[in-house]
Amino acid sequence: MTPSNLLILLLLLSTLAFWLGKRRSFAVVKDSGGPRMLHSRPGYYGTLTALWCGLPALLVFSFWLGFESNIITDLVLSSLPESLKELPPDRLNLIMNDIKNLVYGNIVSGEVSKDIQAAADQYKRLESISHMALSVIVVVLAIIGCLVVQKLISPSLRARNHVERVIKYILIACSTIAIFTTIGIVLSVLYEAIRFFQMIPLTEFLFGLEWSPQMAIRADQVGSSGAFGAIPVFMGTMLISAIAMAVAVPIGLMSAIYLSEYANKKFRAVAKPMLEILAGIPTVVYGFFAALVVAPVIRNTGAMIGLDVSSESALAAGLVMGVMIIPFVSSLSDDVINAVPQSLRDGAYGLGSTQSETIRQVILPAALPGIVGGVLLAVSRAIGETMIVVMAAGLSANLTVNPLKTVTTVTVQIVTLLVGDQEFDSPKTLAAFALGLMLFIVTLILNVVALYVVRKYREQYE
Repeated sequence: MTPSNLLILLLLLSTLAFWLGKRRSFAVVKDSGGPRMLHSRPGYYGTLTALWCGLPALLVFSFWLGFESNIITDLVLSSLPESLKELPPDRLNLIMNDIKNLVYGNIVSGEVSKDIQAAADQYKRLESISHMALSVIVVVLAIIGCLVVQKLISPSLRARNHVERVIKYILIACSTIAIFTTIGIVLSVLYEAIRFFQMIPLTEFLFGLEWSPQMAIRADQVGSSGAFGAIPVFMGTMLISAIAMAVAVPIGLMSAIYLSEYANKKFRAVAKPMLEILAGIPTVVYGFFAALVVAPVIRNTGAMIGLDVSSESALAAGLVMGVMIIPFVSSLSDDVINAVPQSLRDGAYGLGSTQSETIRQVILPAALPGIVGGVLLAVSRAIGETMIVVMAAGLSANLTVNPLKTVTTVTVQIVTLLVGDQEFDSPKTLAAFALGLMLFIVTLILNVVALYVVRKYREQYE
């Protein structure tokens, strides 16, 4: 039985176990007063039975599949002829890839030798035996779990307590997985970045003014061993992000003020969802829009008034990115403004303030911490944006603050450096991890500051 079919069978067994456990709870109190004599509701007894039917079997299923491939690979490699076993590890890995390609029906270049074909047949046989044994063990565990809980069901069994405890452990496990995944991502990026800084000094990376990560072919080429000064890349990122925030913050904040203070309920019910649709548009669509519509319009307009505008200017990418970020600023600001107590508005109106004066002098100052938190979150979103700047910004790392010139960003360089098959043993490739680490640190700081500001706001006004 294939693993996918086994999962479906396990789900069906758990569903059946729920029904059996629930029916058993009714049966044990049939002659002693009915369901009111049970400690917990009948559904909890069914849930407890389903959990003990599915969880142990699911754990065995996960661990089995996690180690199955490695064990079968070791067994197949140990059965290869001595002439193949003595090959270098990289050649042995290629042979193992050919064996797996044969097993899964992929095309293998060249003529297949008898030894490799025999190894592929053995791999299939071992995999079939493994799946059969897994199916038997999982089904037996599920049945045993169901029967054991069936025997334990009684009016005094605290099924609700057991179910809630198991669910709590499941939630803890999920949280732990999320935490360790984050730690793993950070450590993997940090490890490769440390390897980069062992080749390139940190001071050169942080304060250098030339970015040319390709390894030079000629000795007289700029940066004969590569130039890894990241200042132009950081400057381009900040320039495009600044243009985006100059568009998103005023428009988003003014939209939030109008929707929360001036608009009637009918208009708000239509306008707010339509505004938030912008957040659901894929960024690749924004990239197409920037490259095919906005950039040519800016270039043609600049040519009409005598300005030299690059075909991939920072202004085009920044404007479109600002439009994309408008819903972030607008939605967060709208929620924060609506959270300001109505008593503050009533007090201002009672003192004779107009609506605009109330907004400027009472509501916005009260909502300012939350608005600042939303803006900082939007800034971190702008800094980490990839697709728009990949399609609309340039690849040249120019140290300039002119929005009409071509600039590049951190995310564009990461994509450029890691395109295609790369070996992580050269400064050119490892530079992407150094850029990623710096981007992670900056966005982490912005998010921490934003969350701190928002938390302080909530403590003050809730």
